[in-house]
Amino acid sequence: MNLLSKIVIPIFVVAVIFYGFKQKINVYESFLAGAKEGLYITFNIFPAVIAMVFAINIFLDSNFIYFLLNSFRGLFNFLHIPLEIMPMALLRPVSGTASLAIMNDIFLRFGPDSYLGRLASILQGCTDTTIYVLALYFSSIGIKKIRYSLGVGLFADLVGIIMAFILTMILF
Repeated sequence: MNLLSKIVIPIFVVAVIFYGFKQKINVYESFLAGAKEGLYITFNIFPAVIAMVFAINIFLDSNFIYFLLNSFRGLFNFLHIPLEIMPMALLRPVSGTASLAIMNDIFLRFGPDSYLGRLASILQGCTDTTIYVLALYFSSIGIKKIRYSLGVGLFADLVGIIMAFILTMILF
């Protein structure tokens, strides 16, 4: 299997070059045009990514999320939702890196096979980084009106979060 994984990409590259020659396409010029377009897209989305990272770091470093969650401690206890998982649930639609860092912290503190570790794993798989995806991909192609996409994406994240809690309660 290791040998196969090492030769698949070179075979694919050779197949693309062969196909380009067969179709009488200047493969090198097409590659350079694609690389140039990739750099242009990178420069266009860079400000959105920097703004997102900056906002998330301020949000996490201020400990505002923990202050906010402590005010709802009674509700979470009533619903049997561990308070330690809620920062991950709230930040998952915004930043995959922040939610992975929180999940890693949960693994270190409680273990990956604990209830919280399993809940964090299921939560990571049931949701997506909606706001990050919208900021990155929509800004790269110049779409400004994201109202409906944002609503549908956040609703899907909410359903994913709820299903993560339900699945974890049922399975573990």
